[in-house]
Amino acid sequence: MPKRSTKMSGLQCLATENVWFDKHCYDEAEKRFYEGANGPSTQQSSSHAGGDHELTSRMKSLELENHTLHKVVEEMRAALHKLETRVATLEKSPASAAVPCAKAAPVQQVNGDDDDDDIDLFGSDSDDDETARLKQERLDAYAAKKAKKPTLIAKSSILLDVKPWDDETDMAKLEECVRTVQMDGLLWGASKLVPVGYGIKKLQINCVVEDDKVGTDILEEEITKFEDFVQSVDVAAFNKI
Repeated sequence: MPKRSTKMSGLQCLATENVWFDKHCYDEAEKRFYEGANGPSTQQSSSHAGGDHELTSRMKSLELENHTLHKVVEEMRAALHKLETRVATLEKSPASAAVPCAKAAPVQQVNGDDDDDDIDLFGSDSDDDETARLKQERLDAYAAKKAKKPTLIAKSSILLDVKPWDDETDMAKLEECVRTVQMDGLLWGASKLVPVGYGIKKLQINCVVEDDKVGTDILEEEITKFEDFVQSVDVAAFNKI
């Protein structure tokens, strides 16, 4: 009993003492307070430093741009000065600009003669004559070249069937009569006898003709004139050469 009462009295004594058990919490709060107080001023100082650096960079950039613009302006002034000098030079010497015109249209002068008919101011008549002469020379040269070039003659190969009246017709005499047909542009070729039937044979003969001079109609007309031997004439084949 006495021991319990002693212990209780000790706790009661400790409770009555003004002891700061949560001091570490207050220390931590104080530390954070001071850190917070110092933080904004450091950040503001850093912000001021960054702003000064950015302002300096922009000023340098503007100075460089200004220098470049001054250089461009100077170059433009120099070019304008050269152009003005050139224009002034051309305005002072108009005679030199007229020289090509004078060369293009020379004026013929005759000493001691004022007759307008003898002075050709522009040379137009002589130029026309020269142009006409050159044109005529070219036409003549073309005509000569055309005359030397061989003309292509259209020709055809014709195979004729010449039929007799009967089997008693002399076919040798018939062919002789056919070949007696002669005209410009006609050339007779090979021939042969071809059986027709019942002992009758027809004369098949080839010829080459110039299309512009000889036609099949005139050949048939001339051959059928030998009516004692020839019954009819037919075109068996016709080919362009």
